[in-house]
Order: sequence, then structure tokens, then C-alpha cells
Amino acid sequence: MASCSRTVWKVFAGCQRQLLRAGGPVFTGISPTAPRNLPVRTFAAVKPQRKNQKEDKEKEVKKERRVIDDSDSQKPHGFTGWAPVDDVYVPRFYPRTNYGAAESVDMLKTFQRLDFTPLKQPIFIDLRLNMKLEKKKKVDAFISTVHLPHPFKTEMNKVLVFTADANQAQFALESGAVFAGGVELIQPILDDEISADFYITVPDMLQKLVPLKNKLRKKFPKSKRGAVGINILKMLEMFKTGHEYMVEDDCYVRTQIAMLDMTDEQILANLETVLLDVCSQRPADMGPFIERAIIASQTSEALWFRSEDLLQKPTEQQEEEEKAVLTI
Repeated sequence: MASCSRTVWKVFAGCQRQLLRAGGPVFTGISPTAPRNLPVRTFAAVKPQRKNQKEDKEKEVKKERRVIDDSDSQKPHGFTGWAPVDDVYVPRFYPRTNYGAAESVDMLKTFQRLDFTPLKQPIFIDLRLNMKLEKKKKVDAFISTVHLPHPFKTEMNKVLVFTADANQAQFALESGAVFAGGVELIQPILDDEISADFYITVPDMLQKLVPLKNKLRKKFPKSKRGAVGINILKMLEMFKTGHEYMVEDDCYVRTQIAMLDMTDEQILANLETVLLDVCSQRPADMGPFIERAIIASQTSEALWFRSEDLLQKPTEQQEEEEKAVLTI
């Protein structure tokens, strides 16, 4: 009897513990804040395998741009026709026309007569350059000064000459420099007491002009621009009447080349000089440097023109030049 009662009591106690665990927390004699022995992981987690990015790029198949040859078709792909048949048309329905250099200059003068705008107005060009070189290199943005065959400025540029020689400074002033001197000119330039359009120097003074780098910035004399040399007279003649242009926004050249009241021959001569100087900044074997060329006057619309008309010489002229060289 006693053994049966003990068995029933154990069964009852076990059922009671199961009911208490299911219904809520069980309070035992162990403190909840006491330290507990948690299992410690003695091995490192396995890093997820990361795919090689180069292999992924090689596996990606690049979609080649399909070039549609529509030269023999009745109309170009995506346009209404090759050229409008009426004077009034929507420009976006027809491909853009690239004019010749001489034709574009003649059209600018025609626009001036039709619009009754002033004849004395500037002519600008906008060039987009291909700055790429081999092995992901690029042509550095440059500043150049070119001597135009037909200058359009009415006033000469102000040129300052740095030289420690008193005789050279006096010679520079007599040749047309607005200021000439040595280190004594540095502080007045920093204080904005004197300024000039161009700054040239002899090689011996270049290291002493380092304090002016932040002040002059792009105007600081550099040998690449021809502003450092021993021939002061030659540099003065270049920069007094020279025309400066620079590369803007990484690949664009926007500059004035002439006035509209000049003759067609003078405008084309200035345009050719600027284009040749721009193309000299990049190796010729890298292909065409000028991707797109635009010309416009101050009041006219912009005209796309072919810059290669002024850059490429006729084959007959090239053959004659080669023959002349061989005979010599």
C-alpha cells in the first residue's frame, strides 16, 4: 500500500511540473542573475565564397552597338528624309547638316544681312576634343597662346617681365612691357597693386616666383606655354598680340577667332591657325583630335562645320611637296 501511494505521488508531481512549465515561468531556487555556463564555440565561422569580380566582368557579354548602313536607302534611319524639301520644317526630323568652313562663314554674313544685326560683332568657335590616349591615358587640359595672322583686338595685351638684370628690364620696358623687374614686383602683385594679362620670366627667376603660384594660378609663367625663356623680345612680341585659349570642362575649346566685318579670307586664316594649334597638342597618329566643330556669330544660329577641310591638304599639293624634298 505504501509503495503504491509513493508511485502515485511521483506521477502527480511530474504532471504538476509539466503544467507549470507550459503555463508560465518556473521559479527555482537558483537566482536569475547568477552566472551561467554558456557553451563556447571553439571554431571560426566559414567565410562566404566571394566571386572574383574580374571573372564576372569577363563572363558578361557586352552588347555591341549595331551600326545601320543607310547610305543606299531612301531616307536615313530614324529620320523623315535626308534633307527638307521646304523652307519651313522641324529640324529634329532631318539629320544635322555639316557645312564646309568657307560656306559656314558665308552663311554667317548672310544671317547678318537678313536679321539687320550689327556687322561689327565677334565670331566664336566651339570645339569638342577627343582627349583619349593609349592605355587609358588622357591629354591634360592645356592653355595655349597663338599668334593670329589677322588680330581683331584693338588694344595690346599687358605683359609683365620678371628679370633680375637691370639692363634686360629697361630693354623690356622699351619693347612694350608694362612692368619689368625682379623680386621687388612679387609683393605688389600679391597686394593687387599691379596686374597684367600675361607674365613672362627668364629661367633664373622661376624658382623665386613660387609665392605667386596661388595668386596667378593659370597665368603663372610656364615653359610649355612659351612664357619662360631668354629671348625677351620674342616672348613680348608673342604675348602682346597673341590670342589665348584654353580647354574648358575637360574637352571643350570655346574662343573668339575674328570679327564679322573682316573679309572671308581673314576669318578663314584665323580659323585655320587656331585649328592647327589645337591639333598640335596631341600626336597625329592617334586619329582626329577634333570630334565636333561649331561656328557662330554673336547674334546668329550655330553652324556645324567640317574642321578637316582646313586641316587636310590636297593630295596633289602633298605629292608636289614630297617631290621637292626628294629633289633637294
